[in-house]
Amino acid sequence: MATSIQYIEFVCDQIRNMGAIRFKKMFGEYMIYVNDKPVLLICDNTVFVKKLDEIKEQMQDAEVGYPYNGAKEHYILDVENVELSKNVIDILASCKMNCPKKNKGRSIPGSNQLYLC
Repeated sequence: MATSIQYIEFVCDQIRNMGAIRFKKMFGEYMIYVNDKPVLLICDNTVFVKKLDEIKEQMQDAEVGYPYNGAKEHYILDVENVELSKNVIDILASCKMNCPKKNKGRSIPGSNQLYLC
């Protein structure tokens, strides 16, 4: 089941005051960027965050799962818990993460489009 645009809008609404929020559709699912950093991965209407040491303490009670086949295990973020979401997003948005480098080759029209929330 692919993520619905209504769920993306719900997640964006939950985190609306946490920085510049944008999202990008990728392979039928979505990545949410906060201040131009990829922070939340949304798959099957579930919010995933990468398992990093920086958020281990905040996410110690969180469920874990795999956003797609072949993916590493991720934390599942309860975006309805605004305080937890803010803490996790603040940490992730400020820590140095390995972000994909921009491809200088040919691109597919519309594939690099980011949508504001």
